[in-house]
Amino acid sequence: MALPTKPTRIFDRDVEWGELARFIADERPGATLGVVSGRRRQGKTLLLYELARASRGFYFGATEATETESLRRLGEALGAYTNAPGPVHLADWGSAVDALLALGRDRPVTVVLDEFPYLVRAARDLPSIIQHALTPGRPERTESRTRLLLCGSALSFMGGLLAGSAPLRGRAGLELPVQPLDYRAAAAFWQIEDPLLAVRIFAIVGGTPAYRREYVQDDAPAGPDDFDDWVVRAVLNPARPLFREARYLLAEDPDLRDTALYHSVLAAVAEGNASRGGIAGYIGRKANDLQHPLTVLEDAGLLLREPDPLRSGRSSYRITEPLITFYQAIMRPAWTALEQRRGGDVWRRSQRRYASAVLGPRFEEIVRQWSLRFADPDLLGGLVAEASAATLTDPASRTSHELDLVALGEPPLGDGPRPLLAIGEVKWGRQLGRADLERLERIRALLVRRPGFDTTDTRLLLASGQGFADALVEAASVRSDVVLLDPARLYGG
Repeated sequence: MALPTKPTRIFDRDVEWGELARFIADERPGATLGVVSGRRRQGKTLLLYELARASRGFYFGATEATETESLRRLGEALGAYTNAPGPVHLADWGSAVDALLALGRDRPVTVVLDEFPYLVRAARDLPSIIQHALTPGRPERTESRTRLLLCGSALSFMGGLLAGSAPLRGRAGLELPVQPLDYRAAAAFWQIEDPLLAVRIFAIVGGTPAYRREYVQDDAPAGPDDFDDWVVRAVLNPARPLFREARYLLAEDPDLRDTALYHSVLAAVAEGNASRGGIAGYIGRKANDLQHPLTVLEDAGLLLREPDPLRSGRSSYRITEPLITFYQAIMRPAWTALEQRRGGDVWRRSQRRYASAVLGPRFEEIVRQWSLRFADPDLLGGLVAEASAATLTDPASRTSHELDLVALGEPPLGDGPRPLLAIGEVKWGRQLGRADLERLERIRALLVRRPGFDTTDTRLLLASGQGFADALVEAASVRSDVVLLDPARLYGG
C-alpha cells in the first residue's frame, strides 16, 4: 500500500502524518492498534479524518451518548461505509470491535475512533474488550489488517490507556502525541514575519492552530501597530470564542472536578510562584495538600514540572498553555470589566503586567526551546538534551543566583561529568550589557567547582528583546564562548 500524500490544507504536521501513514500502510497480516492523543484544538480530528479519507478508510467521531446510542450510530456509519442495505446491527461492543476488524480482511484499512474517551465513559469495559479482540492468535485479529486508531483529547485518560496494568498496555504499535506548533511554526501559520510581533502573539495564543482559524476567524494583526487593537477585538472581546477558552480548557477534562482549586493553582504559577511551597502559600494550603491537584494538572497537560539541574530534589512548575497564563494574569482579575466590554481600559492598564507575567516568562521559554530544537550544535558546543531554568546556591557567600537557561548535553556513558553547554540570561524588556556578561562569568566560575558538570566549553548566552549595548556586542565579536540572541535570530537562525 502506497503512503498517502498529506493534503495541502493540513499545515505543518509532516512528522505526525508520516508516522500515521507508515502505520496504516503496513501490509503485514494481523490487526494493529495505534493511540493518538493531544489537547483539543491541535488539529487531531482534521489529521485523522483526512488520513482516513486519503486511504479510503473508516472514520467515526464519537459523541457524549449512551452505550446503546453510540452502538447504533456506529452501526449506521458502518452500513454507509460498506454500502450495506441498512445499518449494521451491533449487539454489544464485542461484536462492534469484531466488525471493525472485519473491514481489514482484504487489505490494510484505516479505522479511526475519534473522541474515544466518550465511548469509554458509557462503556467502561471497552478497553478490555479491545484487548481481548487483539489477543495474539485470535482468528479475528490474525485474518485482519485493520489499522485501528484510538484518539482522544482527555490527556489524563489517554495517558493511562497504555500505562502500568491498563488492559491495552503492550497492544499498541503506535503512540502518537499531537503537540501545539512550536513558536517558529506558529509564526508561519499566523503569517507573521516581524519576530517581535511573533513573540508577543505567541505569548498569548501559543501554537494552537484553532485559535487562528475558528476562534478569531483568521483575524491576525496587520502589523506591530495593530497588536493592541487585535488583543482588544480578538482576545478580550466577550463575543469571540477565545474570550472564554481558558475556562473551558479546565472544564473539559473529566479529572478536573474542583475547578476553583485548579484555577487558584494556575493563578499562583502565573504570578511567578513556581515551587510547591510558593503555590501553597499563595492559595493558603499546606504544601503536602497540593500533591493531588498538581498531579492532575500535570496529567491534563496544563502544568509541567521541571527538575532544577543545579539543586537535587528541587523542581519548579510552569504553565504549558500560553492562553491560560494570559487568562490568569490579565483576564481573570478583571473579568467583570471585560464582560462589560471594557477590554480597551483593561488592556491599557495591564501593559506592565503583561510584560512581566506573560511576555517575559514566555520569551524565556522560547529561548529554551530554541536551544533544544534550532540551535546549531557548533554554536553551543554540542546537542542540547535538556534546557531549563535553574538556581545556583553559593554556600561560601550564602547567596543564590537565578539562571534563565541551563543547557545540558547528553549524559556520558560512564560516570564522568555531564557537559554543561550553556548558561544564560534572558530578558525581554531591557537591553543587556557588559554587566550581564560579567555576572554570567562569575556564575560559570562558581560552577567550575561544582562536581557532576563539565564546564570546559560552557557558553554564556544572553538573549534580549531590546537588543544589546555596544560594549557587549564588541566583546561577543571576539569571543567564541559568548552567544547573543535576539528575536530575529530566534526566528531565522
